[in-house]
Amino acid sequence: MTLLLTMIINLNQNKNLKLFKIISEAAERNNQSVYIVGGYVRDLLMKRKASTDIDFVTEQSGIELAQSVAQDIDPKLKVSVFKTYGTAMIKYKDLDLEFVGARKESYTENSRKPEVEGGSLEDDQKRRDFTINAMAISLNKDNFGELIDPFNGVDDLEKGILRTPLEPAQTYSDDPLRMMRAVRFASTLNFKIEENSLQAIQQEAERIKIVSMERIMVEFNKIMLSEKPSVGLRLMEQTGLMKLIIPELIELKGVEEVEGQTHKDNFYHTLEVVDNISVNTDNLWLRWSALLHDIGKAPTKKFVEGTGWTFHGHEFLGSKMTKTLFQRLKLPLGSDMKYVQKMVKLSSRPIALITDDASDSALRRLLFDAGEDLEDLFTLCKADITTKNSKKQEKFKRNFEYVAVKIKEVEEKDQVRNFQPPITGEEIMEMFNLKPGREIGILKEKVKEAILEGEIPNEKEEATKFVIVEAEKLGLTL
Repeated sequence: MTLLLTMIINLNQNKNLKLFKIISEAAERNNQSVYIVGGYVRDLLMKRKASTDIDFVTEQSGIELAQSVAQDIDPKLKVSVFKTYGTAMIKYKDLDLEFVGARKESYTENSRKPEVEGGSLEDDQKRRDFTINAMAISLNKDNFGELIDPFNGVDDLEKGILRTPLEPAQTYSDDPLRMMRAVRFASTLNFKIEENSLQAIQQEAERIKIVSMERIMVEFNKIMLSEKPSVGLRLMEQTGLMKLIIPELIELKGVEEVEGQTHKDNFYHTLEVVDNISVNTDNLWLRWSALLHDIGKAPTKKFVEGTGWTFHGHEFLGSKMTKTLFQRLKLPLGSDMKYVQKMVKLSSRPIALITDDASDSALRRLLFDAGEDLEDLFTLCKADITTKNSKKQEKFKRNFEYVAVKIKEVEEKDQVRNFQPPITGEEIMEMFNLKPGREIGILKEKVKEAILEGEIPNEKEEATKFVIVEAEKLGLTL
């Protein structure tokens, strides 16, 4: 069966066929050409789940075509017009349809925003990032369903290769975000970046500096959400992109030896941890926690005579570095960042509890500090087991299960996971006829500490008695 016939069959069996026919008829009525281009075509050929974003190119006005299509589907349908870019968008059912006039592009050295002029379909295909994204399907009446593939994108699809339509160094220099997209597609599609293209990324890596950090992070987060993020992370290290974007990770690379003692390469260990955790969670910020869990090890690394290599306080420093990183990378600075900070800061705590003599107060404190994120913390700790020794792996996992059981017993007894003080600040003020002030905060903190240390049970009556005694020490009486 020829590829053309296969393509036509694929299109005719497509759930969006009725929509494509409407677009075809609107274009013919307007004396316009129309083609589906880009990722939708790629995914159709790969038999992947169909994208809900579909891009259409016409060699005339994309805005006029969109307006005609909207009228044919439903006169009430809204068309969003972007005159500057010559594009129009229609939201239809669960689809985002974008219509654009075919164009040529030319770039200046310090901007990835091109000068644009009208062009042919071939001009438009030349400006695409990769051959697998430069294929088009005709919706024109005389060749409906025909695949137009001037750069042999189908061959690259079959071989699993990422290649640029034009000379790669120029492609990446013109729009440096394409370097991140190359890494992202390699990671999400499990494709290889063609050798000339890989060398061009290494050559042009510095150009990534002209791209906004927000756009870079969109691509980076897609890498982080791929099935095996280390594929993309290794490529970023190999091409020099990682050093330019998150140099703190590159600082973890390498193994030093003093007096015959070495430490592990914390960069490659980190990549293993990210892959391990990705098997068990699609939570982007838990994956980020794995990426940053050892970020404080480079600045805290020290060789101590008689002890060996130490990284004292790396978790605390790592949690502080997380905020700095999130600010620089333009990542969310609210609850998502605080969650990652918490995970990094607590990442070694459960390991310290893997002993028979771990006190209930230590368990209570971990429960209090981790709160509702305790299970996520254990997922991170288990992912941190990267030893290749199967017996050691089983031992570490059994140890974590042992701690989990101990914590469950303490939680059932003391109820401190989502700790709420058994006596409130308002009640303390009423007891001593006080206005809001530092004494209230001191007494509330003392109640919390007493419960966590096991000095009093997590009960109102005992907490009230405790407050009366502690208040007297501050000169307060009922």
